[in-house]
Amino acid sequence: MFTLRLATKNDMPEVLNLIKELAIFEKEPDAVEVTAEDLVADGFGATPAFVSFVAEDAGSVVGLALFYYRYSTWKGKTIHLEDLIVTQSHRGKGVGKALLTEVIKYGHSKQVKRIEWNVLDWNTPAIEFYENNGAKVLRDWDVVQLDEQGINTYINRL
Repeated sequence: MFTLRLATKNDMPEVLNLIKELAIFEKEPDAVEVTAEDLVADGFGATPAFVSFVAEDAGSVVGLALFYYRYSTWKGKTIHLEDLIVTQSHRGKGVGKALLTEVIKYGHSKQVKRIEWNVLDWNTPAIEFYENNGAKVLRDWDVVQLDEQGINTYINRL
């Protein structure tokens, strides 16, 4: 059995391990730049950048839902679920659904108008999981990003 709770500063090293596990799964093993110290500073300072729930089993963090507020000019206050991660050994045991449920309950309690997240188009099990739980996968939208290098290039062109 596992338990769900809000994450604490002390969870961040294990949270970072889950993030790295996800990066390997998503075929980007060297992409993680954030540190446990960054997670503590960004998530538990005076103005936290995110909220997170963890799933814990036998004293170890086995799942994570990390999210933050956004604002839609069409809808109002929304939540962006940045990552929903379950360690390989605990997949298929209800951890992901329990974490997603916690985020949805949290969003409902805060009266958000929408909860949104991204999923890789090749991650069929995740897409099926989300669709089976009532989510719409918007296949006609593309994600647009400026990474740190892109930001610097843009600024340098001004």
